[in-house]
Amino acid sequence: MSDTKTFLITGVSTGLGRALAHTAAAAGHRVVGTVRTPADARAFEALAGDTHARILDVTDHDAVHRVVDGTERDLGPVDVLVANAGYGHEGLFEESSMDDLRRQFEVNVFGTVAVIKAVLPHMRERRCGHLIAVTSMGGLITMPGLGFYHGSKFAVEGILETLGKEVAGFGIHVTAVEPGSFRTDWSGRSMIRAPRVFADYDELFEPLRDWRIRAAGTQPGDPDKAAAAVLRMVAADRPPTRLLLGTDALRLVRAGRDAFDREMLAWSDLSASTDFDDVSRPA
Repeated sequence: MSDTKTFLITGVSTGLGRALAHTAAAAGHRVVGTVRTPADARAFEALAGDTHARILDVTDHDAVHRVVDGTERDLGPVDVLVANAGYGHEGLFEESSMDDLRRQFEVNVFGTVAVIKAVLPHMRERRCGHLIAVTSMGGLITMPGLGFYHGSKFAVEGILETLGKEVAGFGIHVTAVEPGSFRTDWSGRSMIRAPRVFADYDELFEPLRDWRIRAAGTQPGDPDKAAAAVLRMVAADRPPTRLLLGTDALRLVRAGRDAFDREMLAWSDLSASTDFDDVSRPA
């Protein structure tokens, strides 16, 4: 791959997707960005640089293939895919519906997978490329009231890690980008909130919901710096399987991993007791 790359980024109207598209275009890369409306398409193509908008709903899997194949045909090989489109669902497990869960997975999981599946055959044929999906620190840790969102991001994390092992021999890199709290509209316009139903959860959940609403616009993460970090990662010879973004992500994921290790060790004797007696165990 040359230093100048063609990026396909889904969801460039707002947030990290928009910041990454702006930064990549400013760095001289060609950027194909997907949006949901003609107005957003016009705004994106008005940016300085080699920018090309495509209107796409990632839940329309036939349209995903048309956009990807058309991009490859009309603009050349996609060197870097960033599957960024998604949204957050906030709601307690008992107060969120099965339809809420289906919609969350349809966009965050099935939409992400559809885009990767459309791009992958082209990269496999060329024996090069970089597949990136924006997951979240919420794909590695959990917080009350975000169960369906966490479930979708945990699912993508597992899919990406497995995919990376499957395509490494083809010269294709796979990376999960895991942002912490950034000053985007994730907790505002891009979040759907389930209505409250059961007062039993008020003491636990109401302060958390209030905090998320009040925190909008004051989060520690800078989207432009996140975009610059992603570009540095893309330029690396051996990009990581996972890239956490933000000091809060580092702190919270480290604490979550430490808690997991402590509990695993505390219960390790019981865990090890379930093998057949004739199975040799490591010293």
